[in-house]
Amino acid sequence: MSPAAAPSTEFAAALLSAFARAGVRDVVVAPGSRSQALALAAAGLDRVGAIRLRVRIDERSAAFLALGLARESGAPAIVITTSGTAVANLHPAVLEAHHAGVPLIVLSADRPEELRGVGANQTTTHAGMFGEAARRTWDVGAPTGEPGEAEAAAGIAEEVAAFAMRALGPVHLNVAFTEPLAGPWEPPVGALRLGPADLAQGSSGSLSERSESKGLRLTPGPRTVVIAGAGAGPRAEEVARELGAVLFAEVVSGAHFGPNLVVPYREVIRDEGFLGAVERIVVFGRPTLSREVPWLVERGGAETIVVRSPGADDWNPGRSAGAFADAVVVDGDPDRAAERAWVGPWVAASRRWLDDTEDVAPEVFAGAREKARHELGAVRQPVTRRALVEAVWRASWPQDRLVVASSRLVRVLDRHAVGKAIPVHANRGLAGIDGLVSTAVGVALGSQYGDPSTPAGRSGGRAGTTRLLTGDLAFLHDVGGLAFGVGEARPRVMVVVGNDGGGTIFDDLEVASLAGPDFDRVMLTPQTASIEGLARAYGWEHRRVETRGELDPALGSCTGPTVVEVPLPR
Repeated sequence: MSPAAAPSTEFAAALLSAFARAGVRDVVVAPGSRSQALALAAAGLDRVGAIRLRVRIDERSAAFLALGLARESGAPAIVITTSGTAVANLHPAVLEAHHAGVPLIVLSADRPEELRGVGANQTTTHAGMFGEAARRTWDVGAPTGEPGEAEAAAGIAEEVAAFAMRALGPVHLNVAFTEPLAGPWEPPVGALRLGPADLAQGSSGSLSERSESKGLRLTPGPRTVVIAGAGAGPRAEEVARELGAVLFAEVVSGAHFGPNLVVPYREVIRDEGFLGAVERIVVFGRPTLSREVPWLVERGGAETIVVRSPGADDWNPGRSAGAFADAVVVDGDPDRAAERAWVGPWVAASRRWLDDTEDVAPEVFAGAREKARHELGAVRQPVTRRALVEAVWRASWPQDRLVVASSRLVRVLDRHAVGKAIPVHANRGLAGIDGLVSTAVGVALGSQYGDPSTPAGRSGGRAGTTRLLTGDLAFLHDVGGLAFGVGEARPRVMVVVGNDGGGTIFDDLEVASLAGPDFDRVMLTPQTASIEGLARAYGWEHRRVETRGELDPALGSCTGPTVVEVPLPR
């Protein structure tokens, strides 16, 4: 170690360099004094193309940004914070990662042992702060410059990265630092040997996929329903075809497509003919968007197999699932005649459901003037929730990304979205409304910027537009996620806000029957915030859509961060 070097910087540089060699590419930093060695080392590695560094001033936004990056890539992302309440602000994102099975590495800088428990400033207990949500915690003492510390740091990073990917969830590495908190360091240009750019086992949006080599073996035959919830991935659709099964795929599942898809699954589940016929149920992911799906499993009468997801808990409503498997393998081909008899009627019913549009077309033989009046009237109509979600879905293509907030709109989309194989992300691990803007920005950055070890990968432009479909309260809950620091990458991300002035989702729940003088104040929580003012204050383009004719053009082109505000009736 040179005389001018600091043990903190030497350790931090060795640690983050080893993470880069192990294949961890995305690092998010929230500034702080105790973490300065980590932040400066990350910045140096970013300059030479070893990692992609993002900087955010708010720790909660930083954590959800890292969550979005990890969701998109399937590989662990690191979020770096200083000590004290900074670490606690990561807890919501850690909980979401825990329940959704997203690999996330929390790297917190701590005070040394001698400052703990004596009332020192910004000092609290970091280790164990996240409880069971952190799959594992490492608590590392402050480096002092002893021989072998750099090698030890590299070994720790390799262990943490490998464990985070195997665990498919959040882990916590807490490192103490003492003065001097940072010293000079320059990364060796061209000397950093990088490992694989992607540690993920599955493709984008399919963190729950497992190897099929040791899966539960199933044969076509019984009248089967495949249910795909959040995080299921395209394997669910593939299994439905292989089994000759009906497919109920939530719009956030990544499996909402294919010839066996039945969109109005709630209505089908309530059909006595269906209930009397179904013999086997295979579940992928975490179904969270309806009450009918858990009820179908809980009622019994059909063999139920749950394919395990990487999240904290096995999905098992009413503890009524019959079997669990890490994967399923289908042996043999379905009887096509039997498949048509079983799947065909429900698919036909689904098509009729989707054909039931809100728009009323003029008579086929109507005159030109009448048709013109109809078209003019249609484009002047106000936007409904269904029109909004269908337009967003229509505007999204496989090169794009769609992020859907936990709001009333996701349920409307789930009921009316036609089958389409596009990448969809949603924080459905705990289905909270926090951090959604930051998550969407993370997804956009992850999809539009490639491997940082190559010049092409650092220039952006690899994917299309990322759209976040959200209600107004979820948007306001993470308005800080709109902030980009000077020099930070500004991806093609569009936040589409359905603004109905509050939490109107409660109008559809049982609590609405208790509506009295206090309902609006404590449940609806009405708001009159200027979404345009907020967007422009953070440097985002703002578009306001009043009519259906304005909707499709507004959702089209996106060259940078854009907020599209759509007023909706309560």
